[in-house]
Amino acid sequence: MAEPNTIYKITILEMLEKVDFPLSNTQISNFFLEHDYTDYFTIQQIISGLIDSELIRAESTHSNTQYHITASGKETLSFFKDKISPAIAEDLCKYFEKNKMDLKNENSIVADFYKSTTPGFDVRCQLKEKDTSIIDLTIHVQTRSQAEAICKNWTEQHLEVYAYLMDTLIR
Repeated sequence: MAEPNTIYKITILEMLEKVDFPLSNTQISNFFLEHDYTDYFTIQQIISGLIDSELIRAESTHSNTQYHITASGKETLSFFKDKISPAIAEDLCKYFEKNKMDLKNENSIVADFYKSTTPGFDVRCQLKEKDTSIIDLTIHVQTRSQAEAICKNWTEQHLEVYAYLMDTLIR
C-alpha cells in the first residue's frame, strides 16, 4: 500500500478530475476532514506540493483559492489511480453525489476586490458556467467597506442583479 501522503495527493487529483469546475481549498479540505483521513495542515502541505510539482494550479482571489488539475496532473493520475482504495473511491463518489450541485454553485459565483491604480477599489463580480463567464462586471468604489458590501451582496443577490441587467439591456 502507498504511503498516506501519496494517497492524499492522488485523491486530490481524482477529486479535481471528477468535476468540470475548480474546487476551492475549503471544499477539498472538507472532504478529508469529514472522513477523518487527516488534518487540515497536512492537506495544506499536500496541496502546496501539488502546486509546486505543477500537477494542479491555483487561482486566488482575496477570499478564496480554487484549484484546477493540469495536464501533468491528469497524466500522473492515470498512472497512480489504482492506489486509491475502494473505500476512499466510494467515499469520493458519495461526497460528490451529496455535494456536487452545492460545490458547483459555490464556484460559479465570484466576487473579489483589489486596490485600484486610482484612489479606491475595483470590485469584480462574475457569474460563471464551467469556464465561460456569463457576466463579468467591474465596479470602482471609494472605500474598502463599499467593496466588501458589493462582494457580499453579489454572492447573495447575483441572480436578481443579472436578471435586472439583462432585462434593462435587452429591451
